[in-house]
Amino acid sequence: MIVFKEAEISGATETASVEKTVRDILDAVRSGGDEAVRNYTEKFDGFRPASLRVEEKTVREAYGKVAPETVETLQFAALRIRDFALKQRECMKELRWEISPGVVLGHRLIPVASCGCYVPAGRYPLPSSALMSAIPAKVAGVKRIAACSPASRGQEGIHPAVLVAMDIAGVDEIYCMGGAQAVGALAFGTETLKPVDIIAGPGNRYVTEAKRQVSGSVGIDMLAGPSEVVIIADGSANPEWVAADALARCEHDPNSWTVIVTTSKELAEKTSGEILRQAEILPTGKLALEAWRNNGRILLADSLEEAVTITDEIAPEHLQVMTENSGETAEKLNNFGSLFIGPYAPVAFGDYVSGPNHILPTVRCARFSNGVYAGTFIKVSSYQEISREGAYSLAEKCAAFADLEGLFGHKRSAELRKKDGGCDREQG
Repeated sequence: MIVFKEAEISGATETASVEKTVRDILDAVRSGGDEAVRNYTEKFDGFRPASLRVEEKTVREAYGKVAPETVETLQFAALRIRDFALKQRECMKELRWEISPGVVLGHRLIPVASCGCYVPAGRYPLPSSALMSAIPAKVAGVKRIAACSPASRGQEGIHPAVLVAMDIAGVDEIYCMGGAQAVGALAFGTETLKPVDIIAGPGNRYVTEAKRQVSGSVGIDMLAGPSEVVIIADGSANPEWVAADALARCEHDPNSWTVIVTTSKELAEKTSGEILRQAEILPTGKLALEAWRNNGRILLADSLEEAVTITDEIAPEHLQVMTENSGETAEKLNNFGSLFIGPYAPVAFGDYVSGPNHILPTVRCARFSNGVYAGTFIKVSSYQEISREGAYSLAEKCAAFADLEGLFGHKRSAELRKKDGGCDREQG
């Protein structure tokens, strides 16, 4: 492998100051409730809501503040996301199996009772994140979905398009709050907001750190870092398209990164030039080019086999394959959050309208985890149903195991079942 273009600086990392700042915020929210959340909302967002909860009237009015075409687009995306989530849910099955006479094992699929969906704002409104977090929860059967988002710049509260997306997704409660204070409110509860069982959705490093600190007292979907993509491309790929897809990822955030892994030096050279050219004409080009210069890389692989090895080691959030036989290349890949196969499958489709979720594992977590889906909000809880006959068949072995470990209460518990057991095949 040859490094054709290296990142100029390393990406941002969590620091001790972020950890302490978040801990202080969470402590304040735990003790101060609504007032603490309002204080931090005013401090960080420049907006002090009279109430954290958004009224139904405000949600209805939001429809009149966005173009009808926008509502139609959100509904289209929501339908695709919902349909894919439903298909994934259909793959999940309950289990009931009689492993031996009188011993029935199984598992049930039990939705969590409540979830909190965090929808970031920052530079742009992100209604797509509202759809991606709330719709799978709804499909899973979550009874109470609370969503929150910071006040948007230039708006008296949450951006109208985000409110519309939350409503289309089926959110039950909407709160105007963001940052670590919102994570704390969802985890601990306040006077206005009951705590939830799991928090899902992306956010900045303060949100991510807050999710890390509350994890355990509440469930979380994952700890997400800046957006990332690897593009595998050979000499058959269009450098204009490769460059466009690289810049699309880089425009998310100054810490976002793109790695292009290619077997073609000519493609590497042409793509480098295209990135500079296209950045000049993009409204977000300055930010995207900064992220590309700081965090972007181009790696020259000796073969597609080496390209696959390199990419599996990186384990990116998004993985695009643009090779002469994209399907064959894709079959060899294992570590990715979401896979985009062929030149007509840019990550942008996955961000919005193709259907699979865009809340995905980052920082190499794709080696062992997956993105948000209906199963994120479902507990797979096992059970054992054992008859008198079944107990008799297990008691002796269980007692022996307990004796081996020195747990004599366990041993007696098992032996009592054998003493009362005998074969009762009618109950089996």
